[in-house]
Amino acid sequence: MNRVRAFIALGSNLGDRDAHLAWARRRLAELPETTVLAVSRVEETAPLGGLDQPPYRNQMLALETALTPDALLAACQEIERERGRVRRERWASRVLDLDLVRFGDRVERRAGLILPHPGIADRGFWQRELAELEGALAGRPILEK
Repeated sequence: MNRVRAFIALGSNLGDRDAHLAWARRRLAELPETTVLAVSRVEETAPLGGLDQPPYRNQMLALETALTPDALLAACQEIERERGRVRRERWASRVLDLDLVRFGDRVERRAGLILPHPGIADRGFWQRELAELEGALAGRPILEK
């Protein structure tokens, strides 16, 4: 079965943010036919979307999976729901947010799935996290702050 390298962005700005990220990392590692390859450092970022809300804790992980992009996205959304995420308002605060950022070299634009994620260009923290993970996967150590 073909395995693809995918990148998932994790974010939380409600409750014990670090615990939510740790829980999501564990759940992603439990997905069938999926292996976590590397995890970026956690960084605190300002919320997007202009709403008044607490800062986020963000992190990205690289994984290798035999899941399809749709199955991986569905698993991410299920993990969000398990942790209490309710989608009501765009850009609203959330216990957990998981975004499928890249899925191999896949380029896709359709309802419900755009690859690579269009937010990469606007989110400097995603760019830093991707660079950190790509470096780690190429054999360069992830440096602690």
